[in-house]
Amino acid sequence: MAKEVDVAILGAGGAGYPAAFFLDRAGKRVVMADPIGNLGGDCLAEGCVPSKAVREASLIRSTARRYRVFGLNGAVPNTDWNGVLAHKDRVQRIRYAQHSAEIRDSGVIFHAGVGRVVSESEVEIDDHAGVQRYQFQRLILATGSRPHRLPIPGAELAITSHDLFRFGADLPFPQELVVVGGGYIGVETASMFENFGSRVTVLEFTDQLLPGFDPEIAAFLKKALEARVRIELEAEVLGIEKSTSGVRVRYRQGGVERDVSGDVALMATGREVVLPDGVQALGLKPAKAPPVNDRLQTENARVYAPGDVNGRSMLFHSAVRQSLVAARCILAADQAVDRMDFESVPHTVFSEPEVATVGLTEAQARERCAGVEAVRYSYKVDSRAQIFDQTEGFIKMIFEKGTSCLLGAQVAGLDAVHLIAPLTLAVNRRLTAGELTEVVFPHPMISEGINKAVRAFRP
Repeated sequence: MAKEVDVAILGAGGAGYPAAFFLDRAGKRVVMADPIGNLGGDCLAEGCVPSKAVREASLIRSTARRYRVFGLNGAVPNTDWNGVLAHKDRVQRIRYAQHSAEIRDSGVIFHAGVGRVVSESEVEIDDHAGVQRYQFQRLILATGSRPHRLPIPGAELAITSHDLFRFGADLPFPQELVVVGGGYIGVETASMFENFGSRVTVLEFTDQLLPGFDPEIAAFLKKALEARVRIELEAEVLGIEKSTSGVRVRYRQGGVERDVSGDVALMATGREVVLPDGVQALGLKPAKAPPVNDRLQTENARVYAPGDVNGRSMLFHSAVRQSLVAARCILAADQAVDRMDFESVPHTVFSEPEVATVGLTEAQARERCAGVEAVRYSYKVDSRAQIFDQTEGFIKMIFEKGTSCLLGAQVAGLDAVHLIAPLTLAVNRRLTAGELTEVVFPHPMISEGINKAVRAFRP
């Protein structure tokens, strides 16, 4: 017999567990399943958290290479790759213990297992104790995504972010790394491994590093990175083969076939959605991101699909917000008591230097609005940037002239991933230039530049 619950949640990453705990606290009976056996999804298992633990280790070494800027001298530390991986594992272990306590302290029925849909109102969860069946009133599909592999010969010879950053990862340090894909995962990985001492080549299919980003941001990062990393644009990867050095990646560029060798090739060509078996019973198409409205409701009104699985904003922090929107609407019997604003989700790239963006680019704003003005702040005049000798950077803010509201912002350079947070709040709340000029930002921090740039706006 199926056990009855109010809400079944398949997946315990950022799209799953915020909703589970919210609904549990509201008195709903919730069951949640995840094959990892804990909270955090791919973000904690092999994504955001472990990759940033490795990235921060690389920045320590990078800073040491710049000692002379600060009047210091001394040896740059050697890279102890096994030590770096141990640091990563330590952070993951801490967070898994923290999440285990959260599960124990809640009323959520949690299964370490794989869930599948068996009817329009039932799921089965296969865990170590056997198969459990649950009948639900509402279902949240939070099964996330996985690394995408190009359909090319030898694709299986490449590693993915899973192999690099999973808990217990044991890959040897790549002395020569070939990165297939110049999106944010590719450039972050390229940057951190060059900091550790790898020789890195990035092959990007399009004519822009960070395809889809503001072109000025992309050009800034390319110029900064190409002094350290070989970057090949408009490079169509044709195949990967074993070689005496490890792997050989063949690609076509300008009509000419070329190749580059390394001991490791990383496939960083985006992510693809993962849906549980049996979604046809819900009226959804298998292996295809289900369309959702701004409540995260699918075409089946009883089924919600927040997070990576809908393909609209494949970022952990976006998944958390989507999860809570879905939970609040479920609690209100599917009424639109909350809505997801996809355009105010910040996108951060943890390369060195950093870049970040939120809202509309200048080009997008000019397409939508009759009057737009972009204001800028250059790092060349910033005291903190001067202290760090990192004056190549900028803050760019796009305002609508009629309303004076902030429509979007881009930041390139030192502290970009931190600076985007107050700008995200401003975009989300449609703050005006006048309101932003009234905010006092601390000195000497680059955030002062937000205020200074806004004062140049003329509605």
